[in-house]
Amino acid sequence: MFASHSQILCTVFGVNIYFYGVILALAIVAGTFVSDYLGQKYFELKKETIIDLAPYLVVFGIIGARLYYCILNYSFYMRFPTEILAIRHGGISIHGAILGGLIGLFIFAKRRKISALKLADVSAIGLVLAQSIGRWGNFFNSEAFGTPTNLPWKLYIAPQYRPIPYTEVNYFHPTFLYESILDLAIFGILFFIVKKGWNRKEGNLALIYLILYSFARILVETLRIDSVRDIFGIPVAIFVSICIIIVASILLFVRKR
Repeated sequence: MFASHSQILCTVFGVNIYFYGVILALAIVAGTFVSDYLGQKYFELKKETIIDLAPYLVVFGIIGARLYYCILNYSFYMRFPTEILAIRHGGISIHGAILGGLIGLFIFAKRRKISALKLADVSAIGLVLAQSIGRWGNFFNSEAFGTPTNLPWKLYIAPQYRPIPYTEVNYFHPTFLYESILDLAIFGILFFIVKKGWNRKEGNLALIYLILYSFARILVETLRIDSVRDIFGIPVAIFVSICIIIVASILLFVRKR
């Protein structure tokens, strides 16, 4: 059993420094520098190309993540539009971040006259590593947990963070941990593909990432109890992941042919 005891890492001059923000910053830095290193070694990119790309990915990714979440919860944000900008109150989505990040990536690629597909391949490796690290921010926020369980690795959730149907339940599946492990495994697979020189066609590695991550997300979402919205009874994250798997698989097949 394990549990998060506080969301606040420390207080500096009266300002609270939160674990979530620090972990996200570390995740972005780690993903950026790993991608930049691999870009130089395996993709013939100039030094610091990915470091220069990072601000585009971060800014457009945050905008996309927030807009995507707000659209899914449009009824709330129609009533309280000022909350759209209140990111500190929570509410971002990785699918929105990927879409927004792609827009930023294509803008950067056009300005630098670099292959957008190559940048997408390199960025995918760092992104999934950043996702693996970033999920631990959910642990300190006591969020993104799953259904009740009594397994040895169960996660204790304080009463104030429990959903209404589970107010009397103490222990839940640590789905943030499951996704973190799966993301790390995907990072290992992508790195192995790159190291072996199997990524011969630009763009394929990014498609493989989308497929693998979507499968991982589906597995995790079957346990989570905080789905934002359903489509035909299916959580939006699962529905979108299925669509991504289908489209990415078709593109891989067509490109191989």
